[in-house]
Amino acid sequence: MALKANTATRRILLAMFIGITLHSIFSYTHEDYGRVTSLRNMNLHLSWDGVMDPDQSLFEAALMTQPKANATILMLARNSDVDSAVQSVTQLEDKLNRNVGYPWVFLNEEPFSEEFKRRVSNVISGVAKFGQIPQEHWFQSDWIDEEKAQASRDEMVSQNIIYGGSVSYRNMCRFNSGFFFRHSLLQEYKWYWRVEPDVQFHCHIDYDPFRYMEEHNKTYGYTVTLEEYVQTIPTLWAATKEFIAGHPEHIPQDNSMSYLSYDNGDSYNLCHFWSNFQIADMDFWRGEAYIQYFEHLDSTGGFYYERWGDAPVHSIAAALFQSKDKIHFFDDIGHEHRPFTHCPQRDGAWTRGKCGCDPERSFDDTRWSCLERRERIFN
Repeated sequence: MALKANTATRRILLAMFIGITLHSIFSYTHEDYGRVTSLRNMNLHLSWDGVMDPDQSLFEAALMTQPKANATILMLARNSDVDSAVQSVTQLEDKLNRNVGYPWVFLNEEPFSEEFKRRVSNVISGVAKFGQIPQEHWFQSDWIDEEKAQASRDEMVSQNIIYGGSVSYRNMCRFNSGFFFRHSLLQEYKWYWRVEPDVQFHCHIDYDPFRYMEEHNKTYGYTVTLEEYVQTIPTLWAATKEFIAGHPEHIPQDNSMSYLSYDNGDSYNLCHFWSNFQIADMDFWRGEAYIQYFEHLDSTGGFYYERWGDAPVHSIAAALFQSKDKIHFFDDIGHEHRPFTHCPQRDGAWTRGKCGCDPERSFDDTRWSCLERRERIFN
């Protein structure tokens, strides 16, 4: 009898193992199956004593046991940002990361204070690393004509352009455009999720976005797409066209030029992916096409003679140097950084994510959003 019982038990365990394995395979290879059968979607919230318990759900346990991507969560912050940094970190930890355990990397142009490190580390479930940005990656290059740059800043201030007079903002945009992925603390990672101080995550996330990108062969993910201030980039497109003309080998046939331009590349329509939220592959930025593109842009001085943001620079590169199917819209991740909010609206994502944002306030529906144009092209 004991032998029969042991045999039956082994068969049951084997059947359970096969079932779980097949479920995992179909979850990753069939997106709809994964969504429908997600444990959060089925509302299976059990504690050890079998009582319904939202604090110890099966989907959380499943996320904890899944293999992770080679990824980190990245924040650029100053010591004075400690309160807003703690807010952002706490929200993303609560909505996802305490269940998946990705490390955080914090970068600053100056050494982080002990207070910043202590308070931020206290709300992180796993590893936190703190690094200083090398001076040569941050400060304005010596060859920049400061008199010309100052005149440009003064003109932008007279036009009330946001950050028009700020050198430090320009330093940040140039760093985010061409240097962050070269930092020593990021060399071991392939993927990053850029998180800013003072952001809000409005929805619970019941899957690993890094693994989603990896499994679906994506390179760049975003939540908001909008138009750039034309006064800040008057010659960016001209510099881009010069690069395209000199490097046609970097432009695949199935690119996203039609997202960037209404006239097949003659002019730029100002649409870009807002880089305040990014989940992306750093190997793309480290690749030959993007490095050459950044170096070409940097050689013009446009980051300082104008006010080129990293958002249009990244977006143009992501749209032109790869096929359009590499770009992903994270509609189900509710994200806010004032004044822009993305609140999920499609396919039950708002309900499924238990989102707290108001879908009627989503930036997607405003006249400044490029989402409708993006969706017509990418879908």
